[in-house]
Amino acid sequence: MNPLKQLETVGQAPWLDYLKRSLIANGELKTLIDRDGLKGMTSNPSIFEKAIAETDEYLDEIKSLRAQGNPSDMAVYEHLAIADIRAAADVLRQVYDATGGRDGYVSLECSPYLANDTEATIVEALRLWKAVDRPNLMVKVPGTPAGLPAIRTLLGKGLNINITLLFSVQVYEQVAEAYLAGLEELHKNGGDIGKSASVASFFVSRIDSAADKRLAKLADKSLAARLRGKTAIANAKVAYAHYKVLFSGPRWDKLAKAGARTQRLLWASTSTKDPSYKDTMYVETLIGRDTVNTLPPVTMDAFRDHGQIIPDAVETDLAAAKADLEMLEKAGISLKEITDELVVEGVQSFSEAFDKLLGAVAQRRPAAAAD
Repeated sequence: MNPLKQLETVGQAPWLDYLKRSLIANGELKTLIDRDGLKGMTSNPSIFEKAIAETDEYLDEIKSLRAQGNPSDMAVYEHLAIADIRAAADVLRQVYDATGGRDGYVSLECSPYLANDTEATIVEALRLWKAVDRPNLMVKVPGTPAGLPAIRTLLGKGLNINITLLFSVQVYEQVAEAYLAGLEELHKNGGDIGKSASVASFFVSRIDSAADKRLAKLADKSLAARLRGKTAIANAKVAYAHYKVLFSGPRWDKLAKAGARTQRLLWASTSTKDPSYKDTMYVETLIGRDTVNTLPPVTMDAFRDHGQIIPDAVETDLAAAKADLEMLEKAGISLKEITDELVVEGVQSFSEAFDKLLGAVAQRRPAAAAD
């Protein structure tokens, strides 16, 4: 059987970390659902930038928008993005309905310029939710200090939220708390928490990239070799162990009886950055029940071709994973320092990608205007 299709038999939902108009228009998205068991999609400014800058798929629509007036680059981007998100959501609606709302989502990101502004993030998320007007939308909000209270508020208002840029287990615990509190607020106000959905997007490969750079500078080369490529997976395994604890006990049981479903961990950044690592490493090692893995096209193709299904892999060797993280700390490499830096870098990277996105729109507008 197709390894991607097999993931659903071991409790994991494969999502695609990619979106462009032709993927929907030419029926490829439908093929991915039928052939590979695709369960959802994520998008971000970098993905939209590449779609707009590197293809001619949007030129006619940009030209049409220009003919209606002179909208800003941001307005043009939002018009294009919302149209794509709606179309993707409509194709994925079959998955949403078949899974009772557990899957079938497409994510749209709040402006990264607002990552450190709670109130502005809330306003933006509510606006995007209303504009897309699809029950299987997830609005992406970063797990920054300013993002956490926004997440709680938005969940309390019944929005589906994808919490992005998670690297730290400690921050993940705060995100899970925001989810629980948001559900409690929604339930108290008479909302249907059975329709509320959220994922906590835990970034993986970027942690190894940062940790491996530090390991390369160690005098103890044997220890460096032993720990190389181990940090991200170990961190994810610890996060999953926390997930199982967080979504158990009296508090969770009360919500579950009212129809609530767990906030799944979503493994993001699962392409390997180091060419010496197996290209499916961050898929095979993180297979786990009630998890999501969002794969870029190249990783999805690789896993379809030669991926190995290892049931409950994320739960294996937890003691060894904790030991690896302890050795990392004893070697003078702080995982907290790494994860703190990655959040800052991630917000900056997303903002830079948004700059490039708006630049791509600006460059395409003259092309669209040409006869």
